[in-house]
Amino acid sequence: MGSTDVIIIGGGLSGLTSAIHLSRAGLHVTVIEKNKYPAHKVCGEYISNEVLPYLQSIGADPAVLHPSRINRLIISDHFGKVLETPLPLGGFGVSRYTLDQFMMQHALTCGCEIIEDTVTNVVFENDRFFIDTSGHGVFSAPVVLGAYGKRAALDQKLSRDFFNEKSPWLAVKAHYRGHFPDDMVGLHNFDGGYCGVSKVEDDILNICYLVSYDSFKNCKNIDTHREQVLYRNLHLKEIFESSELLFDKPLTISQVSFSEKDKVVNHILMIGDTAGLIHPLCGNGMAMAIQSAQIAAENVLQYFANGQQDRPALEHHYTKAWNKMFSGRMRTGRILSMLFRNEKLSATMMKGLIIFPGLLPGIIRRTHGKPLKAAVECV
Repeated sequence: MGSTDVIIIGGGLSGLTSAIHLSRAGLHVTVIEKNKYPAHKVCGEYISNEVLPYLQSIGADPAVLHPSRINRLIISDHFGKVLETPLPLGGFGVSRYTLDQFMMQHALTCGCEIIEDTVTNVVFENDRFFIDTSGHGVFSAPVVLGAYGKRAALDQKLSRDFFNEKSPWLAVKAHYRGHFPDDMVGLHNFDGGYCGVSKVEDDILNICYLVSYDSFKNCKNIDTHREQVLYRNLHLKEIFESSELLFDKPLTISQVSFSEKDKVVNHILMIGDTAGLIHPLCGNGMAMAIQSAQIAAENVLQYFANGQQDRPALEHHYTKAWNKMFSGRMRTGRILSMLFRNEKLSATMMKGLIIFPGLLPGIIRRTHGKPLKAAVECV
């Protein structure tokens, strides 16, 4: 049996961020990740600059990856009406393939242990966790973070309510070589969904979109759906037709759920998408994953500093901090999604924003936060 201070189930962006923070503070951290590094993931790959001070403070400055620098947003509705605005904080574009590999290597440098395996069960007894894996036996720790993504078999094991709810969303992502402004992120709406477009490192264009099954079900495949539905938005048609696919085929994930999720399940602190997923049209999911990782790490460090005496306080403070940071953004995301999915409401909103363009930066701020503080690294 492997014994450690903290086990993190999932080695994506949020899991690795917490691992780095906790390892730098002197805790022994084990990350269990089922996939090999590096790997492409379905993701918008745009990150708000609000997380830069924090990433720099844990020695993970993404500047070394030469990301694209993004400071403009362009939005189009179903009918092709366009609105452009500066992004209040700006952001950067970097692929998960590159960023996760970078964060993984940095976690190893900080002393974190990374195990490639699948978690099959989690048991909590006598104030300690016991983690069963497929190939490495059992691991044990007083604290566990759940960072395994949007949806996994472990959610069913943990009896999470959202797992049994049918979700109407399918996400599609691929990299392309094509002409698109380096400093811009595009949000283009179509019948049944919306599509994000922006550059990442190496002049690569990332196109990622979310579509409802109602929109997709009458089409035979992704190509047919793209041509019959997405291409009705002429901006999307121009982008796709002038770009060269770099993947063998687009990546897809189904059953993407935006339902409310518990932040603590069976005493596991959930972070990143495992704690809750904001609609991609808000363009801030990666930043929120990093922020939730910081919140969890700092609460865990306080728990250890207090001699691991008050688990209810740890769980309460983490949940309270998560809700304070994100609940308003999640509500805004749900409202915006409802508006943009409806052609008439989307067109009406676009008309209003064109007449009153000063409203758009305010909407953006409601789905983003202020620059994060540097990491607290004391036990």
